[in-house]
Amino acid sequence: MKTDIKHKGNTLFNKKILLFLLSQNISLFGSSVVGFAIIWYITLKTSSGLWLMLSTICSMLPQVVISLWGGVWADRYNRKYLIMLSDAFIAIATLGLAISFWAGFQRMELLLAVSVVRSIGSGIQAPAVNAIYPQIVPQEGLTKIQGINQTLSSVLMLLAPAVGGAMLGTMDIAWTFMLDVVTAALAVLIISFIKVERIERTDESTSVFVELKQGIQYTFRHPLLRGIVICYACSFFLITPAAVLTPLLVERSFGNDVWRLTANEMVWTVGSLVGGMFVALYGSFKDKVRTTAMCLVAFGITFGLLGMAGNFVLYLIIMGTSGFFMPIIATAQTVLIQENTEPTMMGRVFSIIQIIGASAMPVAILLFGPLADVVSVEIILIITGVLLALVGIAYERSNKKTSALQKDMQ
Repeated sequence: MKTDIKHKGNTLFNKKILLFLLSQNISLFGSSVVGFAIIWYITLKTSSGLWLMLSTICSMLPQVVISLWGGVWADRYNRKYLIMLSDAFIAIATLGLAISFWAGFQRMELLLAVSVVRSIGSGIQAPAVNAIYPQIVPQEGLTKIQGINQTLSSVLMLLAPAVGGAMLGTMDIAWTFMLDVVTAALAVLIISFIKVERIERTDESTSVFVELKQGIQYTFRHPLLRGIVICYACSFFLITPAAVLTPLLVERSFGNDVWRLTANEMVWTVGSLVGGMFVALYGSFKDKVRTTAMCLVAFGITFGLLGMAGNFVLYLIIMGTSGFFMPIIATAQTVLIQENTEPTMMGRVFSIIQIIGASAMPVAILLFGPLADVVSVEIILIITGVLLALVGIAYERSNKKTSALQKDMQ
C-alpha cells in the first residue's frame, strides 16, 4: 500500500475529520440545491434536450480544462487552501447571478455563463478534496469514512431537491442562489479551523505541464489505475442519459409538475442514503474491482428498467433502487485509488480521473441531448443500460487478466 502518511494521534473520528466532513457536505448541499434549480428552471422554461445539453456542457467541460492544473496544484500547494479558495470563488459567482436576476436580467445565457464559472471552481476543488483524505484519515479507516461521507451526502442530497423544489415553486430562483452563497461561506469558515500540512515532496517542482505529464505517465503505467480510467470513461458516457435526461423523461411521460421532478431526484437520493449506510456499517469491500463491476451491471439493469416503466410509482421505485449502488461504487473506486497511489501523485491522479469523468458526460450529451429530441428517452435508457452492464463484466475480466499477468511476472 502506498498511502503511508503518518497520522499522529489520529483516531477514526477526531475533530479534524468531523469538521472536514461537515464543511464539505454543507458546501455540497448548497451547490446541489442550485444545480437542481438551474436544471429544473431550464427544463420548465424550454422543455428542450438541446438546452439541457448546453447546460450539461457548461457544467462539466470547464472542469476538464481547469483540472489540467488543479491536480498539479493539489500536489504542489496546501490542499486545504485550494478547497477554501475554490468555494469562495463559486460563492462570489453565484452571488453575482442572484443580483443579476433580482435586477431583471434573467437570461438563459447568464445561467450558462455562471455554470461555467462554478464548474471551474469545482475543477480546482475536487482533486484537492479527494487527495486530502489520506492526510487526515488513517488508511484502515478510508472505506468507513467514505461510507459515512456518502451517507451524509445522501441525507443532504435528499433535502436538496425538496428545498430546491420548494424554493423554486414559492419564490424567486435568486433566493436559491443565495442559499448556496451562505453554505459556501459556512464551509470556508469551518474548514479554516482544520490544520492540514502541505505534502512534503522530495522531487523538485517543475512547470505545470511537466508535472502533469509525470502524473499521466504514472497513471497509465499503473495497470490498476489505467483500468480505472478506462472504466470511468466508458461508464460515465453511458450513465449520462440517466443522469441528465430523466427530468425530461418525467416531464414528457408523466407530467411537468415540480413535485414530480422533485420526487425523481429524491428517490434516487433515498436509495443512495441506504447505500451509504450499508457501506458505513458493512462495506469492507475486500475485492473492490468486483464490487465496482457488480454495481455497473446493477446500474445497467435498473437504467434499462427505467425505460420500460410505464407507471410513475414503478419508475420511482426503480430509480430509488439504482441509487443504492452509487455510494458503493463511489467508495470502492475512490478508496482503491487512494490505497494504490503515491501521496505526492494523489492530486494529479484524481485530476486525471476527474478529467475523464467530466469530459465523458459532455461528449455523451452532445450525442444524447439532440437524440432525445428525435427518439424517446426510454429507448436511450434501455440501450445504454445494456451497454453499461457489459462494461461492468468487461472491467472485472480485464482486471483478472492483469492480476494473472502480474503473478506470472513475479
